[in-house]
Amino acid sequence: MAKQIKATGSNNNQPLFGKENYRWMLIGMILIVLGLLLMIGGKSKDPNVFDASQVYSFRRITVAPILILAGLALEIVGIFKKSKVQNPQ
Repeated sequence: MAKQIKATGSNNNQPLFGKENYRWMLIGMILIVLGLLLMIGGKSKDPNVFDASQVYSFRRITVAPILILAGLALEIVGIFKKSKVQNPQ
């Protein structure tokens, strides 16, 4: 005799993330990319000359890492935020 095994889990086909979660994650990703773009550059015209003001500028040392960390925080918020449950009919 063949035994039938019934699934004990619910048959809920709800998506894992809602629209608002994806919006938070997209904003976080944009902030991370913006922070990385602010860090690039600093190339000197003469490779024998070191210009500390370009390498250690406020934009590269302070603003860009803050934007990256803020973007990572928004990614965490977007992942852990509970999406609004829609009433099934």
